[in-house]
Amino acid sequence: MEEIKFLLSPKRYKEETQVFSIRIPKDMLRDVDVVAQKTGRTRNEIITKSIEFTLEHLEIADKA
Repeated sequence: MEEIKFLLSPKRYKEETQVFSIRIPKDMLRDVDVVAQKTGRTRNEIITKSIEFTLEHLEIADKA
């Protein structure tokens, strides 16, 4: 299986933003912060791009 890369590219979404709250494990947030620090991006950018990537590559399995 070919490895899928997570590439950061220019912003795709143009509409006004909206604030919402999520709960994630503390260790996951630390991982996000490491990526943000290494790339010079904000937490918000990393999380937004991660969601965008997931939506583009999501396959919903049928119930068996």
